[in-house]
Amino acid sequence: MIVQSGFTRRGWLLFAAMCLLWGVPYLFISVAVESFSPPAIVAGRTLIAALLLLPFAIRSGALRPALKMWPWVLAFGLVEMAGPFVLLGHAEMTLPSGMTGLLVATVPLFAALIALGGGDRGVLRPARAIGLVIGFIGVAIVVAGPGLFGGDVSLLAAGEVLLVAVLYAIAPFIVARKLGDVPSLGTITLSLMMIGILYLPIGLLTQHQVPTLPSIGAMLALAVICTAVAFLVFFALIREVGPVRAPLFTYVNPVVAIILGAIVLAEPLTPGLLIGFPLIIAGCWFAGTGGRLRPTASAPAPLPPAP
Repeated sequence: MIVQSGFTRRGWLLFAAMCLLWGVPYLFISVAVESFSPPAIVAGRTLIAALLLLPFAIRSGALRPALKMWPWVLAFGLVEMAGPFVLLGHAEMTLPSGMTGLLVATVPLFAALIALGGGDRGVLRPARAIGLVIGFIGVAIVVAGPGLFGGDVSLLAAGEVLLVAVLYAIAPFIVARKLGDVPSLGTITLSLMMIGILYLPIGLLTQHQVPTLPSIGAMLALAVICTAVAFLVFFALIREVGPVRAPLFTYVNPVVAIILGAIVLAEPLTPGLLIGFPLIIAGCWFAGTGGRLRPTASAPAPLPPAP
């Protein structure tokens, strides 16, 4: 039974866990790419996570409906995992993990634009429209900040991360329109398996050095903690607090990413990052929710992006 009335103590614990579980992957990606190629990370992460989730998917009966819709599950996996995971890996070879996490947080901005293109006029309501403008101003400051305040940033890498945000914004529309009757656990498990098999030969061909122990540990953490465990916790969070409130933790993930990047990897907190950060988060909040703590939804909220 899904609890809709509010956050229980268990709900808050699950919420805090998700803030960490999907705030820390950018740190692990930054460490993994030191000796793994981006395709190798995608292959390892997805295959290990799929094998861990497979028993849960089979036991719950979620896998069979997903198999019947495998072409759309594959399409979802390509947009939600295959493209984003390799783009993030390549981008973090030059981009700080905190900045990467912040730019990925622009998903609600692009989702609002896609909804507008699909005829959702609600995006033009003042609060949401202002949120779009504020959010993209924040993106401009973060990307251009190093040039304005001193320093350097790869525009290619920043563009790759923003493309990831666009892909993450598209993926829920596939789920809502084509996979709405398929259990989420089945969709996630099968898509992870398919993408892992697809990337395995590419990963083997592009891996030209012996992985270091820190990189191996980081990839295992991505697979086990940030993918398999994270999805199980997310499903539990949905059951506990409902599908509308559950994805709100995505507004906290960039905070975790920036703090961990600064503390663990000694990434600089540049003026552009500090100025753009609150603008992006505020813009995403208003663009995605209209400024309401509990946004109106006629259907369950889609899965948020798994970084």
